[in-house]
Amino acid sequence: MNGIYYYVIAFLVIWTIAIVFKDKLINYGLEVNFPLLMWKTQRLRGFIDRLASLAPRFWKGYMNIGIVISTGLMILMAVSLVYSLKTLIDTPTVSLIVPGVEVPGSPIFIPLLSGLIALTTVLIVHEFSHGILSRVEKISINSIGLLLFAILPGAFVEPNEEELNELSRPAKMRIYVAGSMANLSLAAIAIVIMMTLSSFVIPAVFDEDGVVVNRLTEDGNAINYLSEGMVIKEINNITINDSQSYQKAVATLKPNTNINIQTDQGDYSFQLKHNPKNKSLAYMGIQAKSNKVIGDDYDNQFYTPLLWILIPLNELLFWIFFLNFAVGTFNLLPMKPLDGGHLFENLLSYIAPEGLYRPIVTFMSFFIGIIIIVSLVVGFVGVTL
Repeated sequence: MNGIYYYVIAFLVIWTIAIVFKDKLINYGLEVNFPLLMWKTQRLRGFIDRLASLAPRFWKGYMNIGIVISTGLMILMAVSLVYSLKTLIDTPTVSLIVPGVEVPGSPIFIPLLSGLIALTTVLIVHEFSHGILSRVEKISINSIGLLLFAILPGAFVEPNEEELNELSRPAKMRIYVAGSMANLSLAAIAIVIMMTLSSFVIPAVFDEDGVVVNRLTEDGNAINYLSEGMVIKEINNITINDSQSYQKAVATLKPNTNINIQTDQGDYSFQLKHNPKNKSLAYMGIQAKSNKVIGDDYDNQFYTPLLWILIPLNELLFWIFFLNFAVGTFNLLPMKPLDGGHLFENLLSYIAPEGLYRPIVTFMSFFIGIIIIVSLVVGFVGVTL
């Protein structure tokens, strides 16, 4: 089932329960204001306090470094986004990514289950880090909770605004960059573990035997002939032994020509389309991955079934890395209400009076917001036309 249907079902179930039992759920901290659903609690404040008290000097020192790193990334992200205007029509650089849903204009498809798990790590480390730094800076936390905007999930830590406004600028910036720094730190940990598994452990345990069709997209012709799970053995008489030979074979393909594919379930032939992002390239509509088989040294052992966990674990680590890195860097764009907008405003306050830096922040927020919206629209229209 297409992932969008899971979201529709979840939307109907959650909002039906929230509306029908609204009066009772209010007693448990639920606030229902369609399209916003919020659940607030104070139960985790003690846990955050304990984390903050473990090493307050470490948290402050780490986030001082984080201010420098975040400022650099903020500038890089803003420049990259503006520079992307040059290639906006051909290759939009901003696209939506929703686990389990093929979003028009997005070149990335995130599996539903691993995507939701990875997204959960994004929300948890981001908001808890804001909470930890708030407590390190002696700011009260009014509430902690989860939110749902229509069907889009989120989380929040609500610090006391009056106390926050009384902080020094460095203290405020440490709180603002905490979420993105936590995401980037988790992304770094995930990529190191993933690279260790993919570079050393998995090659030692598994052998490659062709490539397997992992997913078929609706905008390609392969979906009318192939099925997910098929192992591709040959493309246009080129033997496919591994991922490298598959990439070499795909590189020879031309748009609007026929392709012959030999699989473990039969031979198939169909016409290629052109790539939606680059009309000079051929497009099958296939997302393939290496077909792994247990090596002889590890086969038929009592622990052999456990080894198959390594592959989905490696994929999960990739999505944890990808989503934490993507959200962490996107959140540093110099636009409000993102944390990068608040960081940008505090940095400008060192060199300009309030009457000057606030209009600059407002303009940047509007300008970057327009670029993001236009990129999303162009990406969507470019694919659907």
